[in-house]
Amino acid sequence: MVLPTITVDIGTTSVKLSLFDSDAAPVASLRVTTPTTRDDTGEIYDITALRAVITDFIAGLGSAIRATVERIAITGVGESGGLVAPDLTLASPMILWHDQRGQGRLAGLSAEDRTRIYEVTGLPVSGNYAISKAAWAIDSAPSSTIGTKWLNVAEYVAALMTGERWSEPSLASRTMALHLTRGEWSEEVCELFGIDTAVFPALRPASHGTPIAPRYAAEVGLPADVHVHVAGHDHMVGGVGADLQPGELLNSTGTTEGLLFLADSPDLGPRAERAKLANGLDCRGHGYTLFASIPTGGSAFETLQHLIGIDANELNRHVRRLHAKYLAGAIHPDAAPLVLPRFRGAPPPTKDTRARGLIAGLRTDSTVEELVLGCFLGMVLQFRDVLELFESPTQLIKVIGPASRNPLWQQLKADLLGVPLSASQVSEVVSLGAQALVTRTTRRWSASDPHEIVVDPDRHHQLTAWADTIRPQWEYLKGFPS
Repeated sequence: MVLPTITVDIGTTSVKLSLFDSDAAPVASLRVTTPTTRDDTGEIYDITALRAVITDFIAGLGSAIRATVERIAITGVGESGGLVAPDLTLASPMILWHDQRGQGRLAGLSAEDRTRIYEVTGLPVSGNYAISKAAWAIDSAPSSTIGTKWLNVAEYVAALMTGERWSEPSLASRTMALHLTRGEWSEEVCELFGIDTAVFPALRPASHGTPIAPRYAAEVGLPADVHVHVAGHDHMVGGVGADLQPGELLNSTGTTEGLLFLADSPDLGPRAERAKLANGLDCRGHGYTLFASIPTGGSAFETLQHLIGIDANELNRHVRRLHAKYLAGAIHPDAAPLVLPRFRGAPPPTKDTRARGLIAGLRTDSTVEELVLGCFLGMVLQFRDVLELFESPTQLIKVIGPASRNPLWQQLKADLLGVPLSASQVSEVVSLGAQALVTRTTRRWSASDPHEIVVDPDRHHQLTAWADTIRPQWEYLKGFPS
């Protein structure tokens, strides 16, 4: 049975707060910019501001509405975190997922160490994952870290609401410290980083709720019998909201772009390691996931706005005009410059955070619309490159997030790949997936009011022929030194 649930989705760019009733219908929602600040090393979460945003949203619902709430479900990005003391004070900054302050802890790893880490954790060695940040935090702490636990930002918010510290398995599988097939913290991998497994807390599945602390319930005016759940890694929770099935790909879009498949068993072999695909635990408590992330997703809109000097409304007008022209056969990809959209780093198999975008083929008469078209063509080429790493047959791509509202981006993707897309017209699929997880219900894809994007055979032939023609230039751009 679906239960009235407050959901908290802590993203890179924004925090999405919602209340869904027993019919999974939205009662209230709020989206705010993710609060961050800076320390001596880089950008970190502003926990005081984050807590205030969540508390104010709940307290502002009204007493009659608050009385109906039975669950709180929290989800968020997977590689963030910080050290949390037994009294729930922070013993380190709450570090963002893409922060590289632990990168130096990877330098001493041999090739054999890196392969063994992949065999155990299912993750390619990267400074994004939490274990190197935890090692940095322990080494950098101004006082003793005895008794501290490493918590993801979503897990820390849950701790502030309940007084208890725990880790959810799908988020734990993003730390590079979890033995993937055993479902327990790996002493072998932790030893490579000079830390004890005791720094990582006990695991509780998304379906396991923890009673809200009386103090917090009184502060926000919630019933004393509300239970708090950590729903899991946002992309994986999105798979639940999209009712992802074997043979389907979840294209989870936001600041970045995620590609997620379900799997009965992990892929821990050398091919997957070379491709730097990330294995994980399904947040439903059974099975595995195989995941890759493209650093540039929705953030490309911001890049284009800065680059061209236009606002979001004007950019959207360009997108709509280009889409209409594309469907009418009035534009050809040859007209656009070739754009390598590595505006935030490179995707697998390099995952080079130093990589930068490149534009080739500009002319004196190149137009803004041609540059916009080139950017989206480049994003679709990049998506195809990453999808090919999986070597998995794809029958359908389910799209959630901002890309579902971009007709040009979707149609180019369907036509180049030759795979139909189904795009949710409901905005908060991740939050609805969180509600389904914590109430142990199934959310059908049809409830997301999906829009179907079919493949046009003629445009598919045109785009694949174009992609074959420019492949030498594309590969040259990808090999350009960082």
